Amino acid sequence: MSNNIPKDNEPLQPYIATLPEHYSIRAPLLPEDNRPFRIYTATSVGKAIRHYRHNAGITQAQLAEQVGVSVTYLSRLENGQDTEHFRRVVRILKELGVRMTLQRADW
Repeated sequence: MSNNIPKDNEPLQPYIATLPEHYSIRAPLLPEDNRPFRIYTATSVGKAIRHYRHNAGITQAQLAEQVGVSVTYLSRLENGQDTEHFRRVVRILKELGVRMTLQRADW
Protein backbone atom coordinates (compact mmCIF):
# COMPACT_ATOMS: atom_id res chain seq x y z
CA MET A 1 0.00 0.00 0.00
CA SER A 2 2.48 2.61 -1.09
CA ASN A 3 1.22 6.20 -1.31
CA ASN A 4 -2.27 5.10 -0.25
CA ILE A 5 -3.29 4.49 -3.88
CA PRO A 6 -4.76 1.04 -4.59
CA LYS A 7 -3.79 -0.80 -7.75
CA ASP A 8 -6.54 -1.94 -10.16
CA ASN A 9 -7.20 -5.40 -8.72
CA GLU A 10 -6.27 -4.60 -5.13
CA PRO A 11 -9.02 -4.66 -2.45
CA LEU A 12 -10.11 -1.19 -1.34
CA GLN A 13 -11.02 -2.06 2.26
CA PRO A 14 -7.48 -1.53 3.70
CA TYR A 15 -7.39 1.93 2.09
CA ILE A 16 -10.89 2.85 3.20
CA ALA A 17 -9.99 1.96 6.79
CA THR A 18 -7.26 4.65 6.72
CA LEU A 19 -9.59 7.49 5.64
CA PRO A 20 -10.59 10.13 8.20
CA GLU A 21 -14.04 9.71 9.76
CA HIS A 22 -15.53 12.67 7.89
CA TYR A 23 -14.96 10.98 4.50
CA SER A 24 -18.05 9.42 3.00
CA ILE A 25 -17.60 6.27 0.90
CA ARG A 26 -20.17 6.16 -1.88
CA ALA A 27 -20.66 4.32 -5.16
CA PRO A 28 -18.73 3.32 -7.22
CA LEU A 29 -15.90 2.55 -4.80
CA LEU A 30 -17.28 -0.68 -3.40
CA PRO A 31 -18.18 -3.44 -5.87
CA GLU A 32 -20.89 -4.83 -3.58
CA ASP A 33 -22.65 -1.46 -3.62
CA ASN A 34 -25.40 -1.54 -6.26
CA ARG A 35 -26.19 2.17 -6.26
CA PRO A 36 -25.96 3.88 -9.67
CA PHE A 37 -22.82 5.61 -10.90
CA ARG A 38 -23.32 9.34 -11.29
CA ILE A 39 -21.72 10.47 -14.53
CA TYR A 40 -20.15 13.93 -14.60
CA THR A 41 -17.02 13.36 -16.68
CA ALA A 42 -15.38 10.91 -19.05
CA THR A 43 -13.42 9.61 -16.07
CA SER A 44 -16.60 8.63 -14.24
CA VAL A 45 -17.88 6.83 -17.36
CA GLY A 46 -14.59 4.94 -17.60
CA LYS A 47 -14.72 3.89 -13.96
CA ALA A 48 -18.27 2.64 -14.42
CA ILE A 49 -17.39 0.64 -17.54
CA ARG A 50 -14.40 -0.94 -15.81
CA HIS A 51 -16.49 -1.73 -12.71
CA TYR A 52 -19.27 -3.44 -14.66
CA ARG A 53 -16.79 -5.28 -16.90
CA HIS A 54 -14.96 -6.62 -13.85
CA ASN A 55 -18.28 -7.64 -12.28
CA ALA A 56 -19.14 -9.50 -15.49
CA GLY A 57 -15.80 -11.32 -15.23
CA ILE A 58 -14.68 -10.48 -18.75
CA THR A 59 -11.51 -8.99 -20.18
CA GLN A 60 -11.22 -5.85 -22.25
CA ALA A 61 -10.53 -8.03 -25.29
CA GLN A 62 -13.69 -10.07 -24.74
CA LEU A 63 -15.89 -7.00 -24.25
CA ALA A 64 -14.34 -5.20 -27.22
CA GLU A 65 -15.03 -8.19 -29.46
CA GLN A 66 -18.62 -8.53 -28.19
CA VAL A 67 -19.48 -4.90 -28.94
CA GLY A 68 -17.36 -4.46 -32.07
CA VAL A 69 -14.79 -1.93 -30.90
CA SER A 70 -11.03 -2.15 -30.61
CA VAL A 71 -9.33 -2.98 -27.32
CA THR A 72 -7.48 0.32 -27.65
CA TYR A 73 -10.77 2.24 -27.85
CA LEU A 74 -12.19 0.39 -24.84
CA SER A 75 -8.99 0.98 -22.87
CA ARG A 76 -9.18 4.70 -23.63
CA LEU A 77 -12.79 4.77 -22.43
CA GLU A 78 -11.93 2.97 -19.20
CA ASN A 79 -9.04 5.36 -18.60
CA GLY A 80 -11.36 8.35 -18.91
CA GLN A 81 -10.10 9.79 -22.17
CA ASP A 82 -12.40 12.71 -22.91
CA THR A 83 -13.87 13.39 -26.33
CA GLU A 84 -15.56 16.41 -27.84
CA HIS A 85 -18.70 14.34 -28.30
CA PHE A 86 -18.86 13.48 -24.60
CA ARG A 87 -18.19 17.11 -23.57
CA ARG A 88 -21.14 18.19 -25.74
CA VAL A 89 -23.44 15.60 -24.16
CA VAL A 90 -22.47 16.79 -20.66
CA ARG A 91 -23.03 20.45 -21.62
CA ILE A 92 -26.50 19.59 -22.96
CA LEU A 93 -27.40 17.68 -19.78
CA LYS A 94 -26.15 20.54 -17.57
CA GLU A 95 -28.15 23.06 -19.58
CA LEU A 96 -31.27 20.93 -19.10
CA GLY A 97 -30.58 20.59 -15.39
CA VAL A 98 -30.36 16.80 -15.44
CA ARG A 99 -27.66 14.28 -14.63
CA MET A 100 -26.71 10.96 -16.11
CA THR A 101 -26.50 7.78 -14.02
CA LEU A 102 -25.55 4.23 -14.89
CA GLN A 103 -26.88 1.21 -13.12
CA ARG A 104 -27.26 -2.49 -13.78
CA ALA A 105 -30.14 -3.27 -16.15
CA ASP A 106 -31.90 -6.36 -17.43
CA TRP A 107 -31.74 -5.81 -21.20
